Amino acid sequence: MTDLSHIEWRISDTKIAYPDALAEMEQRNAAIYNGTASELIWLLEHPPLYTAGTSSDPSELLSQQFPVYETGRGGRHTYHGPGQRVGYIMLNLKKRQADVRNFVHALEDWVIRALDEFGVKGRAVEGRVGIWCDTPAGAEAKIGAIGIRIRKWVTMHGFSVNIDPDLSHFGGIIPCGISEFPVTSLKQLGIDATLEDFDAALKRTAPDFLAAIDKAV
Repeated sequence: MTDLSHIEWRISDTKIAYPDALAEMEQRNAAIYNGTASELIWLLEHPPLYTAGTSSDPSELLSQQFPVYETGRGGRHTYHGPGQRVGYIMLNLKKRQADVRNFVHALEDWVIRALDEFGVKGRAVEGRVGIWCDTPAGAEAKIGAIGIRIRKWVTMHGFSVNIDPDLSHFGGIIPCGISEFPVTSLKQLGIDATLEDFDAALKRTAPDFLAAIDKAV
């Protein structure tokens, strides 16, 4: 199950409203559980918005310049918007490893491998949610967010990676509750990459991600 042949790989070329994406995920989650639909990896963009995870603190929402949506994923507040690649991952862990921690680590590693193709040394940091890297000035900055929900062992939500978003939009929240570090993007790091470039890197590195969550032989 380490190849993509049995998984729908969907890339949306229009910006998807968050309520529409959430409804699609809910429906697909149930269909995957019932065996009436294939697993899905869905890459998309949202219009500018904030989401509040299950651990969100209202004091960390500093502005309501964009719509704010409550969501069932783990984590706190995050921003989504144009120039950011969002990946919603709907996989049946009952057919793989029914191990939440392993799934999260594998998802982090997948994003890190994709970033590595652009020369960015991403990393997960203990005690800090998300994917981190160093800026040319030597500061640590967050380039990606991770937030998942698992219902009946079928995963939902996933990750977001900043390719070339308007980073000022993150100023309306304390991203994931962490105020000490800035947010960055491939563009800010001096890397001229498109969403399509990053999608291709994700697809090349997807087999490693799937292998990491597959059942041990």
